[in-house]
Amino acid sequence: MPNKRDYYEVLGLNKNASAEEIKKAYRQKAKECHPDLNPDDPNAVQKMQEVNEAHEMLSDEQKKARYDRFGHAGVDPNAAAGFGGGFGGFEGGEIDLGDILGSFFGGFGGGGRQSNPTAPRRGEDVQVRVSVTFLEAAKGCKKKVSYRRVETCNECGGTGAAKGTNVSVCSRCNGQGVEFISRSMMGMNMRSQQVCSVCHGKGKTIPTPCKKCGGNGIIPKSVTTEVEIPAGIDDRQIMRVQGGGNAGANGGPPGSLRVVVSVQPDENKFFERDGYNIWCDMPISYATAVLGGKVQVPTIDGKAGFDIPAGTQPSKVFSLRGKGIQVLNGRGRGDQFIRIIISVPTGLNSRQKELLKTYDESMGGSAGGKSGIFGKRK
Repeated sequence: MPNKRDYYEVLGLNKNASAEEIKKAYRQKAKECHPDLNPDDPNAVQKMQEVNEAHEMLSDEQKKARYDRFGHAGVDPNAAAGFGGGFGGFEGGEIDLGDILGSFFGGFGGGGRQSNPTAPRRGEDVQVRVSVTFLEAAKGCKKKVSYRRVETCNECGGTGAAKGTNVSVCSRCNGQGVEFISRSMMGMNMRSQQVCSVCHGKGKTIPTPCKKCGGNGIIPKSVTTEVEIPAGIDDRQIMRVQGGGNAGANGGPPGSLRVVVSVQPDENKFFERDGYNIWCDMPISYATAVLGGKVQVPTIDGKAGFDIPAGTQPSKVFSLRGKGIQVLNGRGRGDQFIRIIISVPTGLNSRQKELLKTYDESMGGSAGGKSGIFGKRK
């Protein structure tokens, strides 16, 4: 058979190849040579015939055994006349085009890779936003949120069929949700699959649809529910409420409600959050900074007494342990940091000015140690 290549050479195999290796090699070569994928190659049809014939002979154990012993003469006594009837020297063959091209078109392939349309499926999540104040986020609170979701129809129980009627398995696709179409191309039967034209992929038909949901089994609904905002939540964090989303299909569980929390800044502009810590600027008088004294510091729990030591300098930072934000879903709290701001008096009367000058002179014109309180160096 001088014009025929060795079948193993055609598929790129050796004679010890297993049945699985032969099948795998055939699919790979079919992808490379298929005429539909090589429209500009005038030899594509001939190459495909050659690949198809090689697979036909080597995938059959009896034919493979005869070929291994006698070569082409052992399997095709008419080989000298060229390729026989049909595509590639055999008749009645059919190739699943979807199986060959599946990897190119993502799931276009055979029915084994098609998901079951009647299997339970989880519902989609629904997202809603809620705004809370600074203190609500720090201490925790409850908020009502309103949104729309789809729920199982209470009229038909989610079947989509009117009361007293049943759902039928699609007679065209037999419940698979897909149908196969065969067509002849270049002497070979090609088979592809598509969404069932009768049930549109559902795998079932509803002779008498439910009037309330129109046969969909679900209905839209506006919902208002109360959600628990935990203490310590921060801006743009997301809470998940299980079962608060859209209804599932075919008895599957509902999705979740995703609550995106927006935390507003402190309305008094006193507290500033830093993780689980709180910062604040605490104004005190010059006399308190010099002599020391007790002050009342606002915290998220109310006012707390704090002793200012004598000689406190501007921008000095003190801390109140455990007066910060609650750790989210955990134990303990952050700290509150107090940044000291010295209040400079304005609108002094003549006596106050005179006393201040006297004090400055008593300090040698360098109150505070290095410079006068008005910033003048001596």
